Amino acid sequence: METHATPLTRRSLLAGVASLPLVLEACAQRSAERPISVGSKNFTEELIVGHMYAQLLEHAGYPVTRKLNLGGVAVAMAAMQRGDIDLYPEYTGTGLVVQLKMQPLRSESAVYATVKREYQRRYKMTWLEPAPMDDSQALATTQAISQKYGLRTLSQLAVLAPKLRLGAIPEFVQRPDGLPGLRKLYGGFHFKSVRLFDIGLKYEALRHGDVDVVVAFGTDGQIDAYHLVVLDDDKHLWPPYHIAPVVRDDALARWPKIAPALDALAPHLTDAAVRHLNWEVDGSKRDPADVARDFLKRTGLV
Repeated sequence: METHATPLTRRSLLAGVASLPLVLEACAQRSAERPISVGSKNFTEELIVGHMYAQLLEHAGYPVTRKLNLGGVAVAMAAMQRGDIDLYPEYTGTGLVVQLKMQPLRSESAVYATVKREYQRRYKMTWLEPAPMDDSQALATTQAISQKYGLRTLSQLAVLAPKLRLGAIPEFVQRPDGLPGLRKLYGGFHFKSVRLFDIGLKYEALRHGDVDVVVAFGTDGQIDAYHLVVLDDDKHLWPPYHIAPVVRDDALARWPKIAPALDALAPHLTDAAVRHLNWEVDGSKRDPADVARDFLKRTGLV
């Protein structure tokens, strides 16, 4: 097959030379573009989802810095407000009650609409698409304790608390949607003792009989693995807790295409899926980054 080369004229040579600085400048801008900083709070589910966000953005071609395992809500939000991180996973109920200090709402759509509006107004941050999973706060006990006391609801626990020992995490005894909120809404809830544990150790304390009731979350893998009884929040203290990326507005302005890249994950994070992922880390002792990567591959997102 015969080919014909385009003759190199003086005009085309000069045009190429003239455009070279623009090409070099564009390349330099891409190479010098600062990484997107992805954060997370300091428990299993947040670490897994934080790694998912980072891996999705890397798959989309963005440089990423991970600043995971930061701490609780106050630490994560302080990092966001300083610009130390550009985004992190947060829960709608946590945003409503803990950060915005507003009264709980039962409607999922109302909670999401409220946090989306108020974070935009107060902090110049955007909530992206929430996942269907609901990691609502809860209190859980063993089958044996539940049967011994006929314990199925938080109203019953409010009365029985003086006979029982609570295993909690430090935040729970201070947060308005924790022990103070239970006492305000239900009355009672003055336990025989309250012991504070690292978030990863409370279930072991329950299994070993060191406590009788523990603070739980709806997507904890231990609930199914240990056949625990989650007590019914019969007076509805806790709002829905759907996870979603919270992103600084200046980050969205700088990288507008990160929103669809992150939103693609939301429908895949169901209660059952996330319980399984959490147990892969907590029960099977796998690395959160590996668990995140395998899930994204299975779902075809990377």
